[in-house]
Amino acid sequence: MTLRLTLCLSAWLLGQGLLFAQPSSAPIFSFGVIADCQYCNVKVPKTAARQYALSPAKLTECVEQLNRLELRFVVHLGDFIDRDFKSFADVVPIYDMLKADRYHVLGNHDFSVADEYKAKVPAALGLKSRYYQFRYQGYRFIALDGNDVSLHAYPASDPLHKAAAEVHKKLPSGTPTWNGAIGQSQLDWLKNALGEAKRAGERVILFCHFPVYPENVHNLWNAAEVMAVVRENRSVVAYMNGHNHSGNYGRLANRHFVTFKGMVDTDDTAYAVVNVHADRLEVKGFGRQENMTLPLVENGD
Repeated sequence: MTLRLTLCLSAWLLGQGLLFAQPSSAPIFSFGVIADCQYCNVKVPKTAARQYALSPAKLTECVEQLNRLELRFVVHLGDFIDRDFKSFADVVPIYDMLKADRYHVLGNHDFSVADEYKAKVPAALGLKSRYYQFRYQGYRFIALDGNDVSLHAYPASDPLHKAAAEVHKKLPSGTPTWNGAIGQSQLDWLKNALGEAKRAGERVILFCHFPVYPENVHNLWNAAEVMAVVRENRSVVAYMNGHNHSGNYGRLANRHFVTFKGMVDTDDTAYAVVNVHADRLEVKGFGRQENMTLPLVENGD
């Protein structure tokens, strides 16, 4: 059989659905994830858990590695700095060297600045909105602001600070002040965004600094309320966050809840690349971040 006849026969069989190509191991697309760079120019003992001053070097190495890969975007999951507004000037230029699109999620330590600078924090990170969404190839990514109701994101004289203090008083004794909650307006916005994703047939990945599951001292003040919204929509396949530097993982109703390890901890690094396949998310970890395989199956409660 000549080569030309073989090619013609193969084309006909393919057209009839009788010849199938082998599935590709290449992902549909990939994106980078960093959590808790948490830089500040403070010297600490070498035995300290958080090595703040090492973060610029870690971030530089991370950016160089990620720039070698084909990524659609990179997201930092909050706590880009630890304290002092001028810290942004030391690490933002490094992050801006990424070739891929860049996104930020707001963390509690990003607001560990003087009261007069708190309102300037989102702009320092290049954010036009404190929570937002974007889309890539059948996926909708939703970045949430867990500092919406909190004791750290607003000046002490701001009515929003006073309102958050009243919310915290009603929480169980011992609830950390360094967490926060998603306010009603943002919850309504989230419900609308999830509805749009469902109608568009999109899968959804949520980003937030604070976890909601499993039960943990780092969780949002209103984690149960946010979880209820998430479970109402079968489009959600994953929720990704930082905040708990040790990392964590939970799975509920075929949804994956991934807490990424903090870059700032120890003299080693931590970050990841998420490879999106039709049937799974493959997390490739660097440094202290482990590899993970997250199957994508039809959601249902």
